[in-house]
Amino acid sequence: MNLLRGEAVRLLSTRLPLWALVAAVASGAGLTGLLALIGPENATPPLPGIDTDQGVGFVVGLSGLTLFLPALIGTIAITSEFRHRTIGATFLAAPRRGRLLAAKLGIFVLLGLGYGVAMALSAGLALLGAAALRGATLGVTAGTLGIMLTQLALAAAVYTVLGVAIGALARHQLLAIGIVVGYFYLLEPVLMLVPGANLVYPYLPGGATAALMDFTLLTDTLAEQVPLAASVLVAPVVGAALLGAYALLGSLAAVLVPLQRDLA
Repeated sequence: MNLLRGEAVRLLSTRLPLWALVAAVASGAGLTGLLALIGPENATPPLPGIDTDQGVGFVVGLSGLTLFLPALIGTIAITSEFRHRTIGATFLAAPRRGRLLAAKLGIFVLLGLGYGVAMALSAGLALLGAAALRGATLGVTAGTLGIMLTQLALAAAVYTVLGVAIGALARHQLLAIGIVVGYFYLLEPVLMLVPGANLVYPYLPGGATAALMDFTLLTDTLAEQVPLAASVLVAPVVGAALLGAYALLGSLAAVLVPLQRDLA
């Protein structure tokens, strides 16, 4: 508990939680509110409106495309300690690396959950506000919307852990940031276009997240325009299991790699 409190104080003494909150609200309320106000039915081609369950799923699911942001936050959180060499002093103060790294990971997970909750709540409020301004009735019940937003929040926590793992492996901040942006923002979308390689996409973090949230817009659009690149997402429960597995692997990497590595 002392280690957890110490890591919490250390993190809160930086501006990272504030920037994480700003990014969460911007990606949640900003994107969701804008889409809901414009109306998916006004897109080209028209999409289901927010008065349908498909339309609400589209508006909420599109926020999943910004989940590389919590991954970036996790990467910056861990690599900043290597960059400024504060982690060495921390290890001298608490020589039992395993417990210390587990405490760091726990705080980073809480940071990711906080990001996800802020993102989900702001997205939900923006959606409800946009529906009220337009005089529309949401096509889902409050319980269903709550499930969608909870899935989004948990996915943000998983992506934060993955970002921490990438940062622990790379250590160099700019390199780690480049890997996160290059993978989540470029590589995964490109794999969806490559025949044969696109069969792997449903099992990657992006595909698993889309499956969990039943967000099929990208794969359906590609299937219409590029038939050879059609990908079939796994079942939502399988997507949840895959994200859980990625979170576990990321946690192990975040703890075990620095545990075995020289800090020099």
